[in-house]
Amino acid sequence: QVQLEESGGGLVQAGGSLTLSCRASHTDRSYALGWFRQTPGEERDAVAAISWTGNGRYYADSAKGRFTISRDGAQNTAILQMNNLKPEDTAVYYCGASLGWMLDRASLVEFWGQGTQVTVSS
Repeated sequence: QVQLEESGGGLVQAGGSLTLSCRASHTDRSYALGWFRQTPGEERDAVAAISWTGNGRYYADSAKGRFTISRDGAQNTAILQMNNLKPEDTAVYYCGASLGWMLDRASLVEFWGQGTQVTVSS
């Protein structure tokens, strides 16, 4: 059973930066990895994703120009660098994994992390 180990998140002021990391463990396969976020009463939406080869990337419109996703293939780890954070980025961020090529929506995710809170104060 694949386990996703998340780290990062926390409280930051608007305009600040945070880094989220997600490592897929207990597996010798490579997965597409992505970050999703969810606020109370809302659906879980894709923020950014990277293919298992590292050659393909997806960014939500809200993330373009501010967030960068990368991966360390040897560690099966995806890193999301979030810059110029805004209060509307406040949410619980979840890591997702899939054996498919790319993750641009929650329905494609096969495994989820436990989530990490990101709070951006104004």
